[in-house]
Amino acid sequence: MENLYRVRFYSQDKIYEVYAKDVLQGELYGFVVLSELVFDNNTTLVVDPSEEKLKSEFSGVTQTIIPMHSIIRIDEVEKRGTAKITDIQGNVTQFPSPIYTPGKSDS
Repeated sequence: MENLYRVRFYSQDKIYEVYAKDVLQGELYGFVVLSELVFDNNTTLVVDPSEEKLKSEFSGVTQTIIPMHSIIRIDEVEKRGTAKITDIQGNVTQFPSPIYTPGKSDS
């Protein structure tokens, strides 16, 4: 069975939920690499506009690199759900926090 991951992350005041076959630590410190994004390829009468927007946004993308502090959650799942973009609810905005904070030296 092939691994499949649901990844939720912040981007431009929205929460993205995408599905990827590979999730790796990036070569650059503090980044996560998503590759082989999975979208619904079935031709149905009912089309989810949110997933269509994601499919269009990531069209031709072989991998996307996301800052670690933007990741909300990564889950390994058994089957793919609907990829979507949702607005952040309320007045709370993500506050960027440093990944590495060196200690003070006594010198």
